[in-house]
Amino acid sequence: MSELNATAAALLGLLHDGPKTGGQLVAVARERFGAFFSVTRSQVYRELPALADSGLVRLGKQGPRSSQQYLITAAGKKAFKTWLASEPGPDHLRSPLILRLVHASNLTAKQRVALVDSARTAYNAELEEARNAVKNTDDNYAKAIGEFAVARARAALKLLDAVPKD
Repeated sequence: MSELNATAAALLGLLHDGPKTGGQLVAVARERFGAFFSVTRSQVYRELPALADSGLVRLGKQGPRSSQQYLITAAGKKAFKTWLASEPGPDHLRSPLILRLVHASNLTAKQRVALVDSARTAYNAELEEARNAVKNTDDNYAKAIGEFAVARARAALKLLDAVPKD
């Protein structure tokens, strides 16, 4: 693997904490990155074999129900640290909600209301979760990231407030 993509780097970063199965990586990624970086199950299971083929991870213990642990190798640690120290490049927002709002004219009024109501419920839950994360950490980086999650949820709720009522 010549250059790590963000998903591969995210997985290597999570494996620094110890061996994990693909399912564990998905769960930890959702918990740790949920507010700002999505990692899907399919991305994890596509990246792990590529990381193994590149020698950045190796197979660990076989778990229950044929789950497979992965461990980061010395080459994986080096690749991750190289990625971490490199220029991040531009951020890209990939929001399924905003994509749907861009095309909302193709929905019925009832579908638009349901979309906005569902998103409002989800972002209110994210806002509460982010506020709790900020309150429950002493780590300055985690606190800053939590504040970002609070601001992001508030911005999404503001966007939903600006959407025309049908």
